[in-house]
Amino acid sequence: MIDPPSTPSMRILLPTPDYPPMPGGIQLLLERLVRHSRFSYEIVTLGALAGPNRASTSNGVMRAPRFGGHRSEVGVLNMLTLGRAILRRPDVVLSGHIVTGPAALAVQALLGAPVIQYLYGDELRDRPGLSRLVAQRAKASVAISSHTRRLALALGAPADSIHLILPGVDPPVAPPPEPAPRETGAAPTIITVARLEDRYKGFDVMIQALPLIRARVPHARWVVVGDGSLRDELQAMVNSRGLAECVTFAGALSDEGRDGWLDRADVFVMPSRLMPGSLGGGEGFGIVYLEAGIHRLPCVAGNVGGSVDAVIDGETGLLVDPTDHVAVANALADLLLDPPLRLRLGRAGRARAEQLSWTHMAEEIDALIERIVGAGKR
Repeated sequence: MIDPPSTPSMRILLPTPDYPPMPGGIQLLLERLVRHSRFSYEIVTLGALAGPNRASTSNGVMRAPRFGGHRSEVGVLNMLTLGRAILRRPDVVLSGHIVTGPAALAVQALLGAPVIQYLYGDELRDRPGLSRLVAQRAKASVAISSHTRRLALALGAPADSIHLILPGVDPPVAPPPEPAPRETGAAPTIITVARLEDRYKGFDVMIQALPLIRARVPHARWVVVGDGSLRDELQAMVNSRGLAECVTFAGALSDEGRDGWLDRADVFVMPSRLMPGSLGGGEGFGIVYLEAGIHRLPCVAGNVGGSVDAVIDGETGLLVDPTDHVAVANALADLLLDPPLRLRLGRAGRARAEQLSWTHMAEEIDALIERIVGAGKR
């Protein structure tokens, strides 16, 4: 079990397919929750992609074996979750992803341990039937944005069971210096930090926008930090438009490498959009907007989905139609050409990121767990 100092005797089972060392926003959120909570967590998750193909337990984390097929792996993960719950008798199950909802509901029915279900965004669009079942039957759900809350309501979740709790961000080790004037000849730099896996994040729109940006800011460049299955496709799009000289695919970097690029950049962009369908999915929140704010970078984001909760239009960045490459280009060029505006929005972004800490998020989750468990005992 993972026991912080002076942890109350509350046993929480956290099943999720997404947990470090695998990268991603959900993984980061859940790891920070466990780290900052007052309570004791036991995590049941998937094993690393490389390593022994068998169940293992270490440091309070049980890892299910991987088979190479996601559906089979998730099935085993649910079975291990149920078995672990029968053995450990948790006070509550905090399901970290909708795919572990079936096991969580089974524990609730068999053992009486209430289920709190985390909800994000795109997974609700991908699995509407399962999401509807879990959202309606869980004792409570945690929505990471107003957008996610609306999706949960559309799935029939009781309004009073949905709790809006925003994600957080790691506080800076030390206050960064105020942005220095750009060196003579230095290229104005736009940066995106994201896994290259999800089309809704708007990489294609940014590629379309780049020639228009350079028409107003001739030496502007775009740096993409992150890697994934879309990289070759995006690289081909860049090459076919003659943009290779002004686009850098930096790949997956360490936190220090990522922070180095953020410190050198002028503006952050990720124009996430909704996808076709009644639910739309898209960006659940966008922790990376807060990470950019820590570095005093103003953000350009889509005016839909969870981005609306992460970026405050006109205060910490600019929200635009994420399907309109002209709007994206104009917003970025306006910021690059207006240093005082960049500075004002960047400072506000820094202040907001400092308010939304992981500690604050964990305190809200802890309080919700206490209310749900306490209500079940009355």
